[in-house]
Amino acid sequence: MSESTNAPRHPDGRFRNVVPRRRQGIMEMLALFWKVSTTKPKTAVPDQPLPVQPVTRADIESAPDASLWRLGHSTMLFKLAGRYWLTDPVFSERAAPVQWAGPKRFHAPPIGIEALPRLAGVILSHDHYDHLDYDSIKRLIPKADRFIAPLGVGDRIVRWGVDPAKVRQLDWWQSTDVEGLRLTAAPSRHFSGRSLSDGDRTLWVSWVIEAAGLKLFFSGDTGYHDDFKTIGERFGPFDVTFVENGAYNAMWPEVHMLPEETLQAHLDLRGRWLVPVHNGTFDLALHPWYEPFERIADLARAAGVRLATPMMGERLALAQPQEGADWWREAMPAPALPLTHPAR
Repeated sequence: MSESTNAPRHPDGRFRNVVPRRRQGIMEMLALFWKVSTTKPKTAVPDQPLPVQPVTRADIESAPDASLWRLGHSTMLFKLAGRYWLTDPVFSERAAPVQWAGPKRFHAPPIGIEALPRLAGVILSHDHYDHLDYDSIKRLIPKADRFIAPLGVGDRIVRWGVDPAKVRQLDWWQSTDVEGLRLTAAPSRHFSGRSLSDGDRTLWVSWVIEAAGLKLFFSGDTGYHDDFKTIGERFGPFDVTFVENGAYNAMWPEVHMLPEETLQAHLDLRGRWLVPVHNGTFDLALHPWYEPFERIADLARAAGVRLATPMMGERLALAQPQEGADWWREAMPAPALPLTHPAR
């Protein structure tokens, strides 16, 4: 387990994981591209609209403190210590360099950027397109008081027009106190880059969020790693963990977790409630779009883990989470039913 203060780097300044990520050879990359292009199942994309609960600014402002709204993928709106915080904002139609190609949303955001209340801050985990959206950041500039980012990601958004005075950049294990929140950038196991030439030049992190007597964990994107235990020992137990559970495959285990690993990460973190994220919005893998929900629900039930699965736009009370309904089943194809797990 890593006890270092800083994320490791190569001599050329590029960041790396504690356990270096295996580089795919050209033939392996071509084989992966061929498989994704030719064998992706039709169930990777829903064939009917997903249920979404619309949210208004009045709903948000009248809600009690310690509330959360999941807006899609890894974009979440927190109401903590009387202020509002947004994670990994992606409001565009596609998670891609252009808006005419690339992964398209399965559902519209439950609320638009213009309708959001004033934000105390935007919390960023890394620079991939499904977590850092140029158009969303540009539109959030007049809405957000500050941007909390990993090393290098802050420099990127400054180049996009964010005032440098509003940006705080953190390395692994560094903390900052902002508007009643204590935010700590913790390790994750991933990579970064938005083109063929800038790989791993910015850092990837998970976040420990402490506020209003609550301890929360947001994984960002990550493969399973031993530092989950370290984070749990240093900061746990956590009231709620928001852990990635989607876009996984046995072909890329170092950068995304299988549902079994999602559950283990939650246990390592000493979490009380698990909210699976990074699912339900974009087609980024080969599995059926609904599979992450089904698998983690089965695993959590078998392990006795308390699982909360709020619908997109549904408010979650962070101090007393509710399980929520199996809302994804409203859009599952008939052959995938009957239930693979009993109602929770």
